[in-house]
Amino acid sequence: MPASRVSLVTLLALAGMTGMAALAWTGGQDRGPSRRPWLVGHRGASAYAPENTVPAFRLAADQGADFVEFDLQLTKDRQIVCLHDNSLERTTDVEQVFPDRFRKTGDGAQAAPRWMLEDFTLAEIKRLDAGSWFDPKFRGTRIPTFGETIDALRGRSGLFIELKTPERYEGIERLILAELDAKGLARPGADARTPVLLQSFTAASLQILHSLGTKLPVHFLVGARDAAPWITDEGLQKIKAFATGLSPEKTIVADRPEVVARIKAAGLAITPYTFRASAVPSGFADVRAEMSHFLTRVGVDGVITDNPDLMPR
Repeated sequence: MPASRVSLVTLLALAGMTGMAALAWTGGQDRGPSRRPWLVGHRGASAYAPENTVPAFRLAADQGADFVEFDLQLTKDRQIVCLHDNSLERTTDVEQVFPDRFRKTGDGAQAAPRWMLEDFTLAEIKRLDAGSWFDPKFRGTRIPTFGETIDALRGRSGLFIELKTPERYEGIERLILAELDAKGLARPGADARTPVLLQSFTAASLQILHSLGTKLPVHFLVGARDAAPWITDEGLQKIKAFATGLSPEKTIVADRPEVVARIKAAGLAITPYTFRASAVPSGFADVRAEMSHFLTRVGVDGVITDNPDLMPR
């Protein structure tokens, strides 16, 4: 074993960490038999608390998530915040707070008002209630900034960061890396208690991260409709040029389980999404059984789930 690897193992032992952190740092390469799969809380524990908010993040950590996944976008004044949709109306009370600040999207009778994130400053965003839509007990919950998210999770869980539609926000890659650097998390292993991974559906954005010199593990998100050219041997080699892992829609793996061996042979980690107790495919008793099948029978490296408390251990 190289001296550098010995040092890493020693550091993890001293920190009291499991093998999960080492695997996260390497992006799944050099996987050893003692390393267990990792559990990723999707937008936090989003089955039980409003997605992409601090209550959901903290609950996911409390439920044992090795990583918490969240989505990052930019406000009008280029502040990084956690939000999945490009617009605010689904998960906030923006229609009541700013009733006239919408755009019309679509044509004719199908045109719909949308309150786009990029039209609002951070100060305006912070006026919005991002919890009541989910349950009145979360009234007053706010959309968190990236920095607030890091502070809420540091030492409790890893960060599974998705750059959401980064093509809308020029320079977001550099801003995210700068924030990680300011928090002392821009290098693999910088904080053994808070491993960091970056992912996106946009290959060009991951290529930008690569060109910026990040050594953090990077995963390419792939949906079922777009998977065909990427899960060939040639496609996987293209991914390997800018990423260390693949986060495929779980139906890709369910329909073609043999692709897992090909992905691993290419030296890529694989973490399918999204496992939900509210949407279990036929053939499984519950989401725990579904996740167990993917982890033990199919052999994926981890799962992304709305229900971290139901992860088979």
